Amino acid sequence: MPTEFISLTFPNASTEINPIPNPSVDPDYLERYARNLDDYEFNYTLVPYDSSYFDPWTIGATIAAVTKNLKIIIALRPNTLYPTVAAKALATLDQLSRGRAVVHFIAGGSDVEQAREGDFLSKEERYGRLEDYIKILKRAWASPDPFDWDSKYYQFKQFRNLVRPVNGSSIPVSVGGSSDDAYRVGGSLADIFGLWGEPLKETKDQIDRVYAEAAKAGRADRPRIWVTFRPIVAETEELAWAKAHRILDALTANRAGGKSRVPADAPPPQNVGSQRLLEIAKRGEVQDRALWYPTVTATGARGASTALVGSVQTIVDSLLDYVDLGAELISIRGYDNLNDAIDYGRYILPKVREVLKERESKANGGK
Repeated sequence: MPTEFISLTFPNASTEINPIPNPSVDPDYLERYARNLDDYEFNYTLVPYDSSYFDPWTIGATIAAVTKNLKIIIALRPNTLYPTVAAKALATLDQLSRGRAVVHFIAGGSDVEQAREGDFLSKEERYGRLEDYIKILKRAWASPDPFDWDSKYYQFKQFRNLVRPVNGSSIPVSVGGSSDDAYRVGGSLADIFGLWGEPLKETKDQIDRVYAEAAKAGRADRPRIWVTFRPIVAETEELAWAKAHRILDALTANRAGGKSRVPADAPPPQNVGSQRLLEIAKRGEVQDRALWYPTVTATGARGASTALVGSVQTIVDSLLDYVDLGAELISIRGYDNLNDAIDYGRYILPKVREVLKERESKANGGK
């Protein structure tokens, strides 16, 4: 399949470098942002989830209404919605968007964050529940016939789903993470597996782990790999690095001043993905071509935080390195959300696609 691009949804003009205190949804901004992603041919946008954040379903439906091709990835924590309800909700969004719904599952990487909405399962149990959840959704989408379920996490009798996905049988399922449980559940059940940006060697190791779990599960196929970065791009290398250090200064000052979502005195992250990023950051600021780690330490590695820094060509070459490893989905978002998305759409996406098209033409005997 062709390489595809993902962005993150932002419902207002607040950014990590210029945060707006307690911002509301700005409908005009959300529509403008979504339309730009559609116009610049991003393939997907991820609608994020947080216990204190906006409802992703409403945001996702709004995006579907104002775009034509952009696929909407709903981030979903299993503790927040019963799987039979989620199966119908996702199929409804799929119908409203004419086949553009995707779901990204978050098992839950923080006990504290999970407890805020009444979830007190252990990490191992959360992945056990996620495994059940995905199996229930896949069964509900595969057939309208009624079925029973009886497991540790879910019990019901004769549920039937008459809200059918547009393709009749499925909606893409994404799982992310860097733990053994994540590799096992995602490798065996997911259509897409999401990774945060790590150096090429570590990324290849993780891809191999996911593929090994897919093979162990007896799959004839394997998940498509999704890797996320925060590109900082400018006309020249010098300008890009100057821009990167201005962004770093702002991130550092905002966290010290209590303007960041991560308090300055926050405890170390519990999730394996963040722990991995912080460990890699100890090896040096720059990895491979342009993978920059000070943004990781400045934000406590909360979420996708590894930057790629450089000119347009450097960023394009860096992304192609990951495509060559097997990444089929590349998520890129910056620090000036709307303007960066427009810049990526103007300068980065076309050049990556141009190189890949040239490679395909040569492989097929073209000139």
